[in-house]
Amino acid sequence: MSNLKVNVPDLDKRNGSPIHQWPASPKAMLGPFGAEPPLTDIEEEFQHTMRKFAMKVMRPIGQELDRLSGDEIISPNSRFWEFRKKYLELGIDLESLFEMSPEVRSRLFCIIFEELGYGDGGLAISAGAGILPQYISALFGNKFLMERFPQEDLGCWAITEPDHGSDSLDPNGMIRHPNGEYGNPNVVAKFYNDRVVVNGQKAAWVSNGTIADVCILYCAADSGDGPDPANGCVLVFPMGLPGVNRGKPLEKLGQRGDPQGEVFFNDVEIPLEYVLAGPEDFQRAVYCIHAEANVLMGATWTGVARSAYDLAHDYVHERKQGGVPIARHQLVAWRLFHMFRQVEASCALTRRAAYYNQAAKVPALQVAMAAKVQATQTSFDVSSEAVQMFGGNGLTHEYPIEKIMRDARASLIEDGCNYVLAVKGGNYLLDPERL
Repeated sequence: MSNLKVNVPDLDKRNGSPIHQWPASPKAMLGPFGAEPPLTDIEEEFQHTMRKFAMKVMRPIGQELDRLSGDEIISPNSRFWEFRKKYLELGIDLESLFEMSPEVRSRLFCIIFEELGYGDGGLAISAGAGILPQYISALFGNKFLMERFPQEDLGCWAITEPDHGSDSLDPNGMIRHPNGEYGNPNVVAKFYNDRVVVNGQKAAWVSNGTIADVCILYCAADSGDGPDPANGCVLVFPMGLPGVNRGKPLEKLGQRGDPQGEVFFNDVEIPLEYVLAGPEDFQRAVYCIHAEANVLMGATWTGVARSAYDLAHDYVHERKQGGVPIARHQLVAWRLFHMFRQVEASCALTRRAAYYNQAAKVPALQVAMAAKVQATQTSFDVSSEAVQMFGGNGLTHEYPIEKIMRDARASLIEDGCNYVLAVKGGNYLLDPERL
């Protein structure tokens, strides 16, 4: 038996199968965008342009802004404005996006915000909030507001209030405790025959609130019977109106490149043509912007997670312990794999959510929430693991990874606390006919 030879045909000599082109010991090396399926030439070129912008413009500016005070970040000589100028030069056009098919639009939307997140989480959120007045106006088909506020106008989304954080995203009271009450709203828009008058205060977490040109405001409405948070209104208006005042820039743990701050309204008179949604459309408007913003968050923080993974991947090949690069240690390879797995899962879920919601007649908010929760948790978990791989170096300002972790930690709270989103998303999954 020891002399028996099995005559197996050489695979290289077979025809009709691409497998014969594989190396004898196969191994695929992934590119800079992970397990990216084939893109069109235009999409691929755009993706590379966005990655270059992320690395050459966003990352160094974001790191510099991170070390400044809130006032310095928004000062006229701040490099924030350099970022803003170069971002606009990319020519990302909302009107062109809306002319694309849902599949192409959703893919490009994700590429844009994945790469912005790859560059800097705070600046990416500033850019995302900056288009919301125009983007939501376009979704509502309001041509007046679309023309009145061009994309060059920096937007802010004023919804969160000092006494109502995630409450503001639950106007239908879906997850409110049976004995709970909303309480008094912090901002009320009172409707008259020819105008709306706004009074109150939005919380310090309004992205771009300290510098925005235009605001999309979500608040309680009073049509004569008192303020009603469940049937509020949405207004889109210039921030230069008399009676609009801004608080000091917020000093915070992370995402310092996103200038956040309070916005105050003192008898602000707003013409009726600036009403995007009245009380009858308010719950539609909250659902709409929440679904869009949560997918945007999913794409952005997927990009942040990928940036943390890539930094760790590079570092474990360079750093030596025990006489070898630490990548040679089994536990490091094991951890690197699970970081990679999480990033790819986050990317896949977010792109699936984006396509589903762009193609559906009614977007699924629970799907958008799943993308947001998955991506933000992934960004924090992966960046935290990356800090551990960097060891003591990961705690220093010399390396960008500690900043990325701080940015990611803030994402678990913004656009709805992840715990609250999970409860509300779980309620959307229930079938009322079976309860």
